[in-house]
Amino acid sequence: MDCFDEMNGMDGALREAYRDVEAWLENETPESLSRKRNEADAIFRRLGITFVVYGDGGSAERLIPFDVLPRILTGSEWDIIDRGCVQRATALNRFLEDIYHDGEIVKAGHIPDDLVYQNPLYLPEVHGVALPFGVHSHISGIDVVRTGREEFYVLEDNLRTPSGVSYMMEGRNVMMRLFPDLFSKMRVRPVEQYSEILLQNLRAVAPHGTHDPTIVIMTPGRFNSAYFEHVFLAEQMGVTLVEGRDLFVEEGSVFMRTTAGPKKVDVIYRRIDDEFMDPLAFRADSALGVPGILSVVREGRVTLANALGNGVADDKGIYPYVPEMIRFYLGEEPILQNVPTWKLRDEDDLAYALDNLSELVVKEVRGSGGYGMLVGPTSTKEEQEAYRMRILADPSNFIAQPTLALSTCPTFVDTGVAPRHVDLRPFVLAGEKVSLVPGAFTRVALREGSLVVNSSQGGGTKDTWVIG
Repeated sequence: MDCFDEMNGMDGALREAYRDVEAWLENETPESLSRKRNEADAIFRRLGITFVVYGDGGSAERLIPFDVLPRILTGSEWDIIDRGCVQRATALNRFLEDIYHDGEIVKAGHIPDDLVYQNPLYLPEVHGVALPFGVHSHISGIDVVRTGREEFYVLEDNLRTPSGVSYMMEGRNVMMRLFPDLFSKMRVRPVEQYSEILLQNLRAVAPHGTHDPTIVIMTPGRFNSAYFEHVFLAEQMGVTLVEGRDLFVEEGSVFMRTTAGPKKVDVIYRRIDDEFMDPLAFRADSALGVPGILSVVREGRVTLANALGNGVADDKGIYPYVPEMIRFYLGEEPILQNVPTWKLRDEDDLAYALDNLSELVVKEVRGSGGYGMLVGPTSTKEEQEAYRMRILADPSNFIAQPTLALSTCPTFVDTGVAPRHVDLRPFVLAGEKVSLVPGAFTRVALREGSLVVNSSQGGGTKDTWVIG
């Protein structure tokens, strides 16, 4: 499969953005790069930067593979990503505000009624809740893939509890430590202001009349796959990390237990899924949430970031309609296009997908992490036939997309420096305004020829350098 090489382009000619990297690589040996990689691994291990892989045999905690060769984006390339992600996150927030109030986009016939209101991720319990600035997704992870020089596509949106920003920030710290000369020579734009901007936004969305809001990060606990990130962000922002058992509802407010007595909490950056947040409203067996917290949210006396009910907007069944959201709410054409998508709930799309399973990527609309999907070109006939039966049992549960030729970046692997496929997750922060820092979480498929970048599926991560 022909794909865009971010270092050498389609024609094999070295791209200007990578000239300093190439000169640097000429002075590095496989042995020196291996030593640097081992140093990076040692730093990550010492910091406790791990992720948890869940499988049939339980869970295993692993060190995420870190590649010591940076991914380079020019200022003009980043400008496209920046403007496109801000536009998309703005429209998605407008969509969430709309469907939890008047539902104008559904009434206008732009999105099927059942996709929204019969979606299990839509929460009628939060219908009508007024949120500061109408922001539902305060932290959005927009997964972007590249197929050409200035051809960027959004692969999916993550509006519930997107993770990965700690790898972006700690990866940067590691690269500055290991390669200070290269870093300073290339004049890389900083990302360390992320925590400050996030904190400012969380302060801005505190309940009306709150002058010095108390902000906490709420974690499921140390067994969660992203627990390191929860600890990292709490330390970066100087706020308290809490679990559900540390909070309680009394007299219409949420309080935190402290050694000095109860303290009122105004903003909760939650990293717990919707159904576990309030055992009185959702799952009665949840020991992770806070009984009665939904009533406080409905009264506007505490702000949850991200808000409850966002899952309906990042459902893969809704994904094909995001360009129409941008046109409907903003009156603009999308800056970042969607990947062409067949909705298998539609008969014609279903027939096409079933006739072309060997060429398509088929995904469950509520799947994640690279699980539960069929990658046609790398699948066997038996796997395709088994997946065909799954699709026919419930076509509306699937979408199909072409197998994209994801761009490649130079990556240090066991055989030396070689191209490997990558994607990109910028983090859009929304509060009083919408913005993102010039950097992102780049995931890399370390196995030769693989298009699956998820850490749970053998992928790794790189530092993303925006220059110029």
